[in-house]
Amino acid sequence: MSPRRTSPRPSAERGPTEAPPIEPRLRSAVYVAHLSLTDFRGYAALELPLESGPSVFIGANGEGKTNLLEAVGYAGSLSSHRVAADLPLVRAGADRAVVRVAASRSARSTLVEIEINPGRANRARLNRVPLSRPREVLGVLSTVMFAPEDLALVKGDPADRRRFLDDLLVTRAPRFAGVRADYDRVLKQRNALLKSASAARRSGAELATLDVWDTHLTRYGVELLAARLDLVDAIRPLVASAYAAVADDDGRTGMEYRSSLGADLPPAPDPDGLAAAMRAALAQSRRAELERGVSLVGPHRDELVLSVGGLPARGYASHGESWALALALRLASYQLLGAGGADPVLLLDDVFAELDSGRRERLAELVQPAEQVLVTAAVAEDVPKQLQERRYRVGGGTVTLVE
Repeated sequence: MSPRRTSPRPSAERGPTEAPPIEPRLRSAVYVAHLSLTDFRGYAALELPLESGPSVFIGANGEGKTNLLEAVGYAGSLSSHRVAADLPLVRAGADRAVVRVAASRSARSTLVEIEINPGRANRARLNRVPLSRPREVLGVLSTVMFAPEDLALVKGDPADRRRFLDDLLVTRAPRFAGVRADYDRVLKQRNALLKSASAARRSGAELATLDVWDTHLTRYGVELLAARLDLVDAIRPLVASAYAAVADDDGRTGMEYRSSLGADLPPAPDPDGLAAAMRAALAQSRRAELERGVSLVGPHRDELVLSVGGLPARGYASHGESWALALALRLASYQLLGAGGADPVLLLDDVFAELDSGRRERLAELVQPAEQVLVTAAVAEDVPKQLQERRYRVGGGTVTLVE
């Protein structure tokens, strides 16, 4: 069961070999004006004023430069690009961590505060006003992170690419944080019921309850699936042009969304058509699901297949091609978010060390015009000069501006 959505939406404005433009800095764009950390990673306390434009943080491995970008990214997305759980984010010996970011737009500042409480509910404040749920801060500050971990987007498991799509959905439209949470909650309950129904030899009462959970799974699954399909159509031409710009190669890239629904998807994200397809797929898979005790249909089983030169990137792309494609996914994300007015802050975590000199220069040229670019590197010479507008030295728990 691997229906495919293969027809790309053409771009009428530029060819696939042209670099995606990053607009010059605008006064109305958002940037991080101040970062404050309390017991976050290795920082007991840090107050760091920042400016728009590019800044580079130089320091040896393990000195905490990545932690700075991780904190900014956490304030924008409520997640870390390095770990899935919150516990590693809290300094050893502390019971909580606090990240505060002052986001500046048009001379106005918005203060985002996140209190990270491992094992308990996190808390958030916006301009010092407590919020009922941390996810209410989503949308205030959007970020796009480039990091060595991004290689998993190309070489990793399908779950890595699903997470990429869903994280971008939430950044683009924060309400999808609720949709994704609802879907995950229903999926967990449905899986538990499937396991118990299988152990109880499929009692009538449990099967009737399963029908109810099918309805809930379809409701949230269709909303998530339709949004993913729309997102893939929107980002596909941006990835192609970004890859050509980074790799200096017009090699054809592809993005194909494969669904678990078991039937060809409609040509556009039609909720009614998707709902009918999902109900039919659930009915067809019921026997196998009961035997295995797990849900086999839904967005959690889907795959985003990436290709270069007509071949699947996973397993066929070279290391250089994989890196260029991973960078293209992030550049395309930046373009898409910027077009929607989100003004992302670009975070480049130790990326340049992984690139040859040609790709370093091309990437720097692409990102330099952004409103704010925060870069980390162990060696200053790895970072092109145009991104060294300001240089900070990181070490011993301190961050110092190099005059």
